[in-house]
Amino acid sequence: MNIIVTGASSGVGFEAVIELCLSGQHNIIALARSQDKLGRLLEIAKGINPDCTLYALAFDLVNDDYNDLQQFIANNFDNRVDILINNAGMLVNKPFMELQELDFIEMLQSNYIGHVRIIQSLVTLMPPGAHILNIGSMGGFQGSVKFPGLAAYSASKAALHTLTECLAFELAEQQVKVNCLALGSAQTEMLEKAFPGYESPVLAFEMGKYIADFALTGHKFFNGKILPVAVTTP
Repeated sequence: MNIIVTGASSGVGFEAVIELCLSGQHNIIALARSQDKLGRLLEIAKGINPDCTLYALAFDLVNDDYNDLQQFIANNFDNRVDILINNAGMLVNKPFMELQELDFIEMLQSNYIGHVRIIQSLVTLMPPGAHILNIGSMGGFQGSVKFPGLAAYSASKAALHTLTECLAFELAEQQVKVNCLALGSAQTEMLEKAFPGYESPVLAFEMGKYIADFALTGHKFFNGKILPVAVTTP
């Protein structure tokens, strides 16, 4: 499988890449903005499995030139992408009345527009049976408990959830499946920013493994679904 993972420099994206590298059966491109953190990812992955095929590329989904990424895929991935995991994102934690318009713009760019751009750029390279997996949030899941300070973040994730449903219909003729995992808490830097001092019962590597497994097999059972991945209700 040729797999691309965005937001791969930390948290569950980092762990998902590590999990995908274990078998040595996949070709993986890990994308993130931090080259230093990507270097650490590459070092750890090669330490665990020296034979894994992993390319760690510094790339900004919102601002960088997708022609460069497309050329890299043509040269190293035989111009084919089987799985795209859209995990990149940011979080701002501010009371609603303190949020500036730029905060909402930043959340939408990082958590929604960036994913739109990469999907538009790569979907023509995806064969029948390919899978686009968007990583959403329980914060944007309809009917879930919402928390103060996360209005801009949660709204941007809700947009990603709806995009998932729309694309599943639009790409049906191409036979590309599109799903979204609305993640609850996992012990990551982003969780600490959202809920300082809170300890999640789910570790980052556990959630990363779940994401990797679902990316490989979930589209056999689901399409156009926003699936809550949380140990609490609602």
